[in-house]
Order: sequence, then C-alpha cells, then structure tokens
Amino acid sequence: MPGNSKRRGAISKNAKGNPTAGSGGRVRRGLEGRGPTPRAEERPNHKAYRAARATDRRQTPKPRKKRTDDFEWAAGRNSVLELAREGVPVTTLYVAEGTDRDDRIRELFKIAAERGLAVLEVSKGELDRLTDRAVHQGVAAKIPSYEYAHPDELLTRAREAGETPLIVMLDGVTDPRNLGAVVRSAAGFGAHGVVVAERRAAGMTASAWKTSAGAAARLPVARATNLTRQLKAYQEAGLMVAGLAADGTYSLPDLDLADGPLVLVVGSEGKGISRLVSETCDVLVSIPMASGLESLNAGVAAGVALYAVAERRR
Repeated sequence: MPGNSKRRGAISKNAKGNPTAGSGGRVRRGLEGRGPTPRAEERPNHKAYRAARATDRRQTPKPRKKRTDDFEWAAGRNSVLELAREGVPVTTLYVAEGTDRDDRIRELFKIAAERGLAVLEVSKGELDRLTDRAVHQGVAAKIPSYEYAHPDELLTRAREAGETPLIVMLDGVTDPRNLGAVVRSAAGFGAHGVVVAERRAAGMTASAWKTSAGAAARLPVARATNLTRQLKAYQEAGLMVAGLAADGTYSLPDLDLADGPLVLVVGSEGKGISRLVSETCDVLVSIPMASGLESLNAGVAAGVALYAVAERRR
C-alpha cells in the first residue's frame, strides 16, 4: 500500500548500513552546475596557488625596521672629558667599577654635578658590551641623536632676527670633524645654519659635536634629501648661490653677492662640489691661493669664505 514503509524494497541500506531515501531530489541537486572551474592559481590546495603567493611575498617590499638606537656612545677619558667641557648634551656618564680616579675623572664628576648629569657605575664587562668593546678606559658617555632642522627653518631664523640670510651648504663632505669645524665657523661669522645631504654625508656625530666646540648647540644643522632641489628652492626664495671652486670665475674678495641673501656651497677637498650642484650655482668663486697649494679642506675653506663674507657685510 502507498506509504507503507514496511513493504519489501521501500527502504534501502547503503554499504555502511545507513538508511537512504530514494534518489529523488538528492540526485537532482547533485547534478546542478557549480560554475566554471577556478584557475589553478586560485585554488588554495594547488601548487600553482602556493607558487603565486611565494612570488608575491618576494616582490612585496618589506617594511623598514624602525631604529631604536636614538643615541650614540663616546668612549675614552679624553674624548668624554672634551665633550663635557664643550657642552655637548651628554645624558648619562658611565664609569666602570674600580676605575682609577685621576684628574680627568674627577673633573668629569665635577662637570656632571654642575650640570646635573646622571653618573652610573657598571661592571667593566657591561661597559664593554654597551660600547661595543671600544677602548673606553673605564669611562663612556651616552649622547642623544642630533635633531636636525628643516632647511626652510634656516630662512625663518634669519627673518625672525631681522637679518639678511646667510646659509652654508656642504656637498660631499664626509668627515664629521670637517662638519663640526664648518658649524663652528658658521656660528662665529653670523651664518643662520648649515645644510648637509641626507645620504653619503657627514652627520652630527660625537666627533662633529666635539669639533664644533659647542657651536652645534647654538646653530641649527639641517638635512636635505636633494641638495640641487633645495638650492633651487632657496633661489626661488630670493637667495643667490655661490659655490667654492678652484676654477671659479670670481675671486672671493670680489664677490659682490656677499651683501645680499646668500647660500655658500662648500664641496669636499678631493672632488669639490658635484656637477649638478655646480650647474645650479649662480656663481663659482675661488679662494686666492699660493701656486704650490691646490685646495683647502672643507673646514678651512668655509672659514676663509665666511670671514670674507662677514667683512663684506660690515
């Protein structure tokens, strides 16, 4: 009879013994289309998919790691003492346990007490580790990384002081001692700042701080991504650009531009200023020299040129 499930053959059992209803709609659903077959690269279990993902990972640039070393170390009794004498912004002095207290150490302690600097006593092994095994002679100093200004801030500095802008730009100078010497001369002769390149150039390290004799605390040093582009920006702001070159068209004493807004470009001792920077300069100026001497280092050349500009402005 209809609906009598007890009749023979009304319910079949599969191989696992589970009751299964007649084929009916289940078969129809199984025969329904599922759309086009995905490409091999789109199927997660396919080797082509894994190969494509690996290629993407190789081509995607990895994010740069943030630097956590926002300070540097100066080591050695003489070096640390000179930094302290010149007013370099030391944050902490480290002294190894058992270090002999000679005159330099006693002077360091006196300066630390006057300036309120922290003094920490650590083991020699710990000081070796902190300074990367430098020859520290039992003394080291932690110095915060220099905070560079923006090149436009140098113009603001001149404007706020009501003075004619005078900016020094260094092209290709890689010795931090030369940078420090230029900063010292720039501060002494009334410049409003120094501009250096962001890459392949000397930065304000402990050595530069020391050579500047503390002038880096009074005069801003700015970093520019592209010196040529920055020079053009200064020119658009009304400044003239004079580059120091051995084969300059004008002699330094005859530089009429010294009275007005000026950028003085100083190159390295070996290569001088680069081609693009040279082509951007409004004039190229030479320093009169004795025939037996070809060039001066950047620190001396900048000092001579800045003195000449200062005399002209007076």
